[in-house]
Amino acid sequence: MTRKTGWTAALLTLTMIATAACDKTAAETNGEAAGAGGDASETGTATSAASASSSGDKITIKLYSYNLATVGQKEGTQQLIDEFEAAHPNIHVEGIPVASTDINAKVQADIAAGSPPDVAQLVFDGLDYAVNNFGAKPLEDIVPADELAKNFEGFSPNGLKLGQLNGKTYGLPFTFSTPVLFYNAKLFKDAGLNPDQGPATWAELKQDGLQIKEKTKAAGFHITGAVGADWIVQSLIGSNGGQVLSDDRKTLRFGEPEAVGAIQMWQDLVQSGAHDKLNDTEAFEAFTQGKTAMVLTSSAVQNMLLGAAKAGGWELKASAMPSFDGKPTAPVNSGSALFILSGDKAKQQAAWEFLKFATSERGYTIITSKIGYLPLRPAIVDDPQYLKDWVEANPLVKPNLEQLSRLQPWVSYPGPSWYQIETTLLEAVQKSIASAGDITPIMQDAQNRAQALMP
Repeated sequence: MTRKTGWTAALLTLTMIATAACDKTAAETNGEAAGAGGDASETGTATSAASASSSGDKITIKLYSYNLATVGQKEGTQQLIDEFEAAHPNIHVEGIPVASTDINAKVQADIAAGSPPDVAQLVFDGLDYAVNNFGAKPLEDIVPADELAKNFEGFSPNGLKLGQLNGKTYGLPFTFSTPVLFYNAKLFKDAGLNPDQGPATWAELKQDGLQIKEKTKAAGFHITGAVGADWIVQSLIGSNGGQVLSDDRKTLRFGEPEAVGAIQMWQDLVQSGAHDKLNDTEAFEAFTQGKTAMVLTSSAVQNMLLGAAKAGGWELKASAMPSFDGKPTAPVNSGSALFILSGDKAKQQAAWEFLKFATSERGYTIITSKIGYLPLRPAIVDDPQYLKDWVEANPLVKPNLEQLSRLQPWVSYPGPSWYQIETTLLEAVQKSIASAGDITPIMQDAQNRAQALMP
């Protein structure tokens, strides 16, 4: 893509992906997740699905996937399906592409109509709603304990927690990313900065951003995520020692000092001039055109940014999300998980076989190399049978992999008004970073209004 119109279309799509944005109607019924996996080399894994069918006929499971509806992700997702079916000839996966903005509303409508999908790909911030309103089936109720434990072996421990609620696992992480700081090495060099090292702290980033702006006339920096979904906002708040929700899931906390302090840092970047005043789509376009030096966004856009850098004659580099001085970062994930919604025992078993393959060593090799998301089986990045050669050829994935050790779950708000709560937080963040005064009243007012929406 070389024309401005082409980039704009791509950026609009990527903004939706990076923020997991859903329109209000769809988002009323959003989902969350996490999970497990299996070894792609296992034999006989289709046996349980076959034996679950009294007739022995081929079992068809219906999969709703927004990856299948997304340019740049469809091919890799279809490869997963094709390889699974080749290894499991008695199971057919009917992959149905559904746009990310429509998938939750479609799941809810089809549940109401009595024809839910057997498996659905849902994003993480609505776990509570998916469990309590979509009838997502806990894997512990479908899979024998020893088999489940075996398939959890080798899975990222932090990743495994993402789909768990009340002690049970409702989803397997599927497409998954963390906030990564991408930067233009050419602009760093032109500004007299080290092009091989991104800023490690927000204080360093502010200094670098201002120096880049002064020396090159390019914008210094942009944080995505003030609209659409709050996973990057949660990353910032958690990295400053705050929470958006109490551990007992009863009290909102984004008006408390640690949370306010994180957003004050963002406000200071904007007010100082180190951070641009563009919206996310405009900022993506400016970054791809070499007009902005740094952007904190989803690691899922890496392949697109590499193409833009090559076309623009500059070098893309990446580093981990910057930290608040003296505090470890607490990156929060974006992305999706696969949920089993079918009430049919045979289809549940067939669905489990698909989930195992999709999150196996081979499955994550396809997901990472063909779609662009993180492998949640970390050992495969050093295994030549899987991703070792690919990672060596694509070193930008390393900061993303490193952040898995500090990963915090994307918190889902309880109750039917969860999306309004999330929106209330994001609107307060938008107002705060655009303001020049004390943002404490803004954030506390938002917390109080959102608390009234809690169940």
